[in-house]
Amino acid sequence: MPEGRVVDEDIDLNKVVEEMSRHAEDGMGAIVVFIGFVKGDIEGRKVSKLDYSVYEPYTSKKLDEIAKEEMDEGVYDIRIYHKHGSLNVGDKTLYILVAAKGRKLGFEKASKVLERVKFEPPIFKLEYREDGEYWVFGDGSRLKRESKSGR
Repeated sequence: MPEGRVVDEDIDLNKVVEEMSRHAEDGMGAIVVFIGFVKGDIEGRKVSKLDYSVYEPYTSKKLDEIAKEEMDEGVYDIRIYHKHGSLNVGDKTLYILVAAKGRKLGFEKASKVLERVKFEPPIFKLEYREDGEYWVFGDGSRLKRESKSGR
């Protein structure tokens, strides 16, 4: 059953894969897994952490909607889990799992889901770098956050 939601902690990947693998009897031949991480280097600058802010319950509703809308012939299940809060370099941020008839369809669908997750749900990302704080947008562009004093 497709699902999308905001989570507080890392998911039990083995448990989710086990749940999704029940579709093998129906013809599923692959589960494609994407896991996003906090990168420690952006544009040659050291990153210390990322803060993910979400607008709940709407964010989970939108993630769930994406998972359900991307169900298609040959796709048996889609799971999307996005973490929120303050995350350190190396922390997992996003999980996308797609159970599909074959690997090609699985990778294509996972890529499409990822692009939608980057743009549609209200997830706000603030990156803390050695050269300042930056709002990060779905297309990868960044906008430096001005200091609170306006300088």
